[in-house]
Amino acid sequence: MYSFARTVRRPITRDEAAAAVGISRKLAAFHLDKLVDAGLLRCHFGVEGPRKVGRRPKVYEPVGAGIQVAIPARRHDVLAEILVDAVAAEAQSESARAAAIRIATERGALAGEAERDRIRPGRLGAERALTLAEGLLARYGFEPSRTSSTCLRLRNCPFHPLAERAPDLVCALNQAFLRGVLTGLQASSVHACLVPAVGECCVELRQASASGTAAEHKGDEDTPGRDDFEVGLARHGE
Repeated sequence: MYSFARTVRRPITRDEAAAAVGISRKLAAFHLDKLVDAGLLRCHFGVEGPRKVGRRPKVYEPVGAGIQVAIPARRHDVLAEILVDAVAAEAQSESARAAAIRIATERGALAGEAERDRIRPGRLGAERALTLAEGLLARYGFEPSRTSSTCLRLRNCPFHPLAERAPDLVCALNQAFLRGVLTGLQASSVHACLVPAVGECCVELRQASASGTAAEHKGDEDTPGRDDFEVGLARHGE
């Protein structure tokens, strides 16, 4: 029905919608109003054509928004916006890759700041920081899973399958975005660590140890190399 409304390129009545998809007028009205509630159609009373007895019929037409459904979640729009902004804001002294990583970090920081402003959690310990990050990253489609009180595993990569095509770039941007989220949340007690796994995000969030060991910062560089990604991914069978 939504496809029909877009195809005809003019407002449609309930009768037209019903005839187009082969259902009753009453059922068509129900679904049309649901599409209005979802923000995909708008409705008003028609003003064109010959007027019949009574008020003019309610008509429906598409709004500018589109429909995108992906299970598991895919957020290629986020990745595209990062790359477009990086091209537009690339400094003369930096590479395109460095610009993209910088923009990804900034984008994540803005998301983290917005979440912190919304919840106003005060000073964050590691467990509380991971809880806040879990709620935020769920909305981005990462499917976060708390494997322990001090570790948040991300079970879905919203940037798949692009991450498979260019793991060194996409995973680096992913890690930069998540590090930015932690910065925006003011979660200094948590690190975004590169830990590739089959069918999952390449990053997990871990509590930082008091000693700051090298293992804790594994994969925490700004520009991980291709070899590091390929070895890690091969180890996990991708």
